[in-house]
Amino acid sequence: MNDEPIPVTRAVDHGTAKLMPDVDRERAWLLTVDGAPQSYVDLDEPTYLEFEYAQRLGHVLDTVAEPGRPLDVLHLGGGALTLPRYLAATRPGSRQDVVEADRGLLELVAEHLPLPPGTGVTLHAADARAWLEAAPADSADALVADVFGGSRVPAHLTSLAYAREAGRVLRADGVYLANLADAAPFAFLRSQLATFAAVFEELALIAEPAVLRGRRFGNAVLVAAHHPLDVTTLARLAAADAFPARVEHGAGLRDFIGDARPVADEEAVPSPEPPGGAFGIG
Repeated sequence: MNDEPIPVTRAVDHGTAKLMPDVDRERAWLLTVDGAPQSYVDLDEPTYLEFEYAQRLGHVLDTVAEPGRPLDVLHLGGGALTLPRYLAATRPGSRQDVVEADRGLLELVAEHLPLPPGTGVTLHAADARAWLEAAPADSADALVADVFGGSRVPAHLTSLAYAREAGRVLRADGVYLANLADAAPFAFLRSQLATFAAVFEELALIAEPAVLRGRRFGNAVLVAAHHPLDVTTLARLAAADAFPARVEHGAGLRDFIGDARPVADEEAVPSPEPPGGAFGIG
């Protein structure tokens, strides 16, 4: 009898999803939607983060509060639930809500990559912004935005009104973090920083130096808060990754933003389409 895991392909609400086993890790899977990598999970080792941007999001979540303290976290975008699994392992007792617009994708992940009992993770099939607008004020310690329609951040999750809703839902000591993607001249990324700077007092940006220098398209993690961020620890963690990243903040980040303006709803556009073969995101 052959017990080797086999790929699973299914039509979901917004494309064709595929779960592919990793030949190097016994119970690890890659989720793609329409061929674009979306998530990677290792069911035996939920703290293992394969994608570089996921590692950076993990670093931020590690510094939100003292190690091991449970958090109330709202995830916009579900994928294969990589970060909810990570937080359930690193901060047991956390309460996590995951909002994913694709109900079929949620059902596929729940069926083939089920969460262990008692993880404190609740799944919701809903539009991210609609859910955010209905969420109680001061209800989250962290808000993680990792929403991609195909390979682009939807326009309605990029505006000043959206950023204000995020600020309303977060507690005073909470942290907003988002996975974004762009390339030089960074019109989208700069506009996102300007938008969140209009709502939050503190900002940081984590990305590989080659991306920040405009040499290639890539991911960047935006971090926003109403209180000082632990930039020193973030910089140390990001620099120690296999693909080291840099943390921009303060004057350097203000220079990067330049004359970019906050984005109104009627002006909002999705993030740029990545060039062919750039990478998988989401």
